[in-house]
Amino acid sequence: MSSKINLQEIDVDGAVSEAHAETLDALEHRDTRLSFLRKTAIAGAGAMSGGAVLGAIATPALAAGSGRPPASFGKGDIGILNYALTLEYLEAAFYNGATAANMSLSSQASAFLKVVTKDENEHVKFLKSHLGSKAAKEPKFDFKGANTSPAMFMTTAQVLENTGVHAYSGQALNIKSAAYVKAALSILTIEARHASVIGLLNEPAGNAIAPDGPFDKPLTASKVLAAVKGTGFIVG
Repeated sequence: MSSKINLQEIDVDGAVSEAHAETLDALEHRDTRLSFLRKTAIAGAGAMSGGAVLGAIATPALAAGSGRPPASFGKGDIGILNYALTLEYLEAAFYNGATAANMSLSSQASAFLKVVTKDENEHVKFLKSHLGSKAAKEPKFDFKGANTSPAMFMTTAQVLENTGVHAYSGQALNIKSAAYVKAALSILTIEARHASVIGLLNEPAGNAIAPDGPFDKPLTASKVLAAVKGTGFIVG
């Protein structure tokens, strides 16, 4: 199956097509993916509930000042690692669901899914091992079909991977421990590789390989968390 996005058969009310069109427009203008990420919850944003991490995501005054995650994630480097872990939980769950869905994908998209599923689960395992008892608990997710429809999977995967790049680069200078900086950078480069591959699969002309041009844009935790909240993917 071709990896070119075609939503006509799955988009009943036009909401998916509208979001997809906005994504392609963002690609063309080298914009960030966050405006689309806020709209990828097809059935509308889910209610946020329970837990310190979810409470942090719903907090209006997110990550003031240096762009660090809210204090509810933990203090200092622990808070940054838990912020990263929460994003990795989201990605791993998304790809695990996509793998289980056994979608009809192109050979290259299937190869991407196989590799990225392994990588994101390894990221979760790695961060949890370093956080130990301080690790945030995994939230509950509802991807609303975004990881079971080939077209929506391809589009949303591109959004998530680019958001991961922005999120990790946004925290690199906030980390105090040299060992944690090394760990974060090692994950950042993998997220960037994922993002470039899915970008090329979705846009063969190559404009989405490096959508922000020669220099990526670090994002504060507040912007990333607001976008994640807007998807409605985290439901409990």
